[in-house]
Amino acid sequence: MLLSMTESSENKSANGEVCHRAINGIKPRKNGLVKNSYLHQQEQPKYCYPEEKVRHIACNGGLYNRPFNESFEETPMLVAVLTYMGYGILTIFGYLRDFLREWKIEKCHIAREREEQKDFVPLYQDFENFYTRNLYMRIRDSWNRPICSVPGAKMDLVERVSHDYNWTFEYTGKVLKDVINLGSYNYLGFAENTGVCAEAAAEVTKKYGVGVSSTRQEIGNLDKHEELEKLIAKFLGVESAMAFGMGFATNSMNIPALVGKGCLILSDELNHASLVLGARLSRSTIRVFKHNNIQSLEKLLRDAIVHGQPGLRPWKKTSWWKILILVEESSVVQL
Repeated sequence: MLLSMTESSENKSANGEVCHRAINGIKPRKNGLVKNSYLHQQEQPKYCYPEEKVRHIACNGGLYNRPFNESFEETPMLVAVLTYMGYGILTIFGYLRDFLREWKIEKCHIAREREEQKDFVPLYQDFENFYTRNLYMRIRDSWNRPICSVPGAKMDLVERVSHDYNWTFEYTGKVLKDVINLGSYNYLGFAENTGVCAEAAAEVTKKYGVGVSSTRQEIGNLDKHEELEKLIAKFLGVESAMAFGMGFATNSMNIPALVGKGCLILSDELNHASLVLGARLSRSTIRVFKHNNIQSLEKLLRDAIVHGQPGLRPWKKTSWWKILILVEESSVVQL
């Protein structure tokens, strides 16, 4: 998660006019976004429109010279209908199989409550386990596959077979080589035991150790941390940036430190649970905008600035911000 704290002077036009954004190739209205409150997206550069002439302003280190156009195809109606029909058919057959299991016609493989425990609170909720019993077991072989190599771009799997429709598995002793890995967080290749990343990590570990064992405010600040933040700020085109270690507590604990009661949080509707928890713990007012929809965010932002808190009171400034915008896709929060 990255928090850019200040606005760069490059984001302001030379004649003092407000810079606007070109989102998905659409030119915004002249009043544009409020200068000090906007959602940053790395792929979209900024443009100004003085005297109806388009002038490019350096953004993201000058890597992008034109707007990034991104579109999402809606789910075809036929695909949606067939999907729901498939789930409906599986649900009907699931209830039929549960009926057969109840009458001992079909063998039951699942854990069940004992008869002498019927007066106690049940450990297994029958309805909650319906999906596991009747749907998940049919495709269980696609999940929880044991591996016997590093989780790189390709990995080796231990072969297994089932003779009771995926309720239990037996290992054959064979290994499936070079299977494409689509289920790992190994975005940068650090899980590899050879290659550029592994060699660089080993070299840095020899010099700095495996960790600082302290907060940066005390004795845990390294020159690499400051170098990273300067590089991030340069890439984003802002004056400074803050870098946090990845984790659930990063969002849930730091958001309450930035905003509090009387502040406003504008949050993407599909944000991670850590962002949602952090927003709730801050006791700030929360408004939700549509996922990746800059128009929805702009409308909420305008209304928030114009109307303020209930009773037309301005939003209270706590720590750095009055209004905090939370997005997850680009992992950037900018004001």
